Amino acid sequence: MQSLLRTKKHKRPALGIMILGLALASSLLACTAGSNGKFLIVGSKMDTEGGLLGQMIKQVLAHQGYQVVDRLQLGGTAIVRKAIMEGQIDIYPEYTGNGAYFFHQEGQSVWKDPQKAWKRVHDLDLAQNKLVWLPAAPADNTWAIAVRDALVQKAHLKTLTDLTAYLNKGGTFKLAASEEFVNSPAALPAFEAAYGFHLQQRQLLILSGGNTATTEKACVDGTDGVNAAMAYGTDGQLAAFRLVVLKDDKNVQPVYQPAPLVRQAVLLKHPDIAQDLAPVFAGLDLKTLQTLNAAIVVGGQSASSVAHQWLVSQGLLP
Repeated sequence: MQSLLRTKKHKRPALGIMILGLALASSLLACTAGSNGKFLIVGSKMDTEGGLLGQMIKQVLAHQGYQVVDRLQLGGTAIVRKAIMEGQIDIYPEYTGNGAYFFHQEGQSVWKDPQKAWKRVHDLDLAQNKLVWLPAAPADNTWAIAVRDALVQKAHLKTLTDLTAYLNKGGTFKLAASEEFVNSPAALPAFEAAYGFHLQQRQLLILSGGNTATTEKACVDGTDGVNAAMAYGTDGQLAAFRLVVLKDDKNVQPVYQPAPLVRQAVLLKHPDIAQDLAPVFAGLDLKTLQTLNAAIVVGGQSASSVAHQWLVSQGLLP
C-alpha cells in the first residue's frame, strides 16, 4: 500500500528544497502553458504502485490537453501530502485508509468499510483542507505481513494469530520492512497491540524507502536471515516470489483504496478532471493492480509503459 508517512525520517529536512523546486516548476509552467491555462503538477508516492497510478493520471490528463509537470515518485506520504496542502502539486493518488491517521480517528470502525471510509475522508479533507477525493478504485491495498512459503508449511501459518503463537513459542522470525512500517502507529505497532506479540530489534531488517518489492526480495533471498516481509494487498510479485500473506483475522487494518486527491481550487477551475479519471480508477480491481504491479516489479517494464498499455487496452487512450 502504498500508505502513511512512507519515507525515512532523516530525509525530511530536504523537504524545503523539494518544495522550492516544485514552486519554481509551477511558475515556469504557468508562463508556458498558453492562454487556456490547462496545466497541472502531478505527484505520487515513491513506491511502485505510486509511480503506476501517477503515470495513469499524468497520461490521461495530458491526452485531455493539459500540460503536465511530472513530480511522480516524489517521496513518502508526509512529503507528498505536505506538497499538495501547500499547493506545490495539484493532484496525486492517495489511499482512503490513511484518512484514519490524517485525522486521528484510528480507533473508528468506519475506516474498515470502503464506502464509509471514502465518504469520511472526502468530507473531512474538503472541509479542513480544501482537498477533494475523487471516486476510489475497488482494490484494497492494505498493509500486510507476508512470509516465505517454506515457513508457512513448516509452522502451519495462515493467520496473524497463528504467527503470534509461533512467535510465543520462540519460532525463528525476521521481518524486512521500512522504517515507516516499523514505527507508524498504523502498521507494525497496530498489529503487535492487537495480536499480543512484539518483535525485537534483532528480528527486524529496516530498509530505506517504502517499496515492498525491496522488502519482499530480501525475504526471498533470505537476506540477513529474513523470512518475512512487509507487503501490500495489491503487490504483484507475491505469487512470483512464493510469499504468502498472513490473514489479518482481527481486521486490524483499515481499507486502503487508491483514489485521486486533487486541490479544490484546481477542480473548480477544471471540473472535467473528475470525469476524465473516473473510468481509470473504476477499472482497477485487486487482480488488475496485482497484474500491473507484477509487470513492473517482475517483468521489468517501466511504470510509464505499463500504464500506457493498460490505458490503451481499456480504450482510455488511443
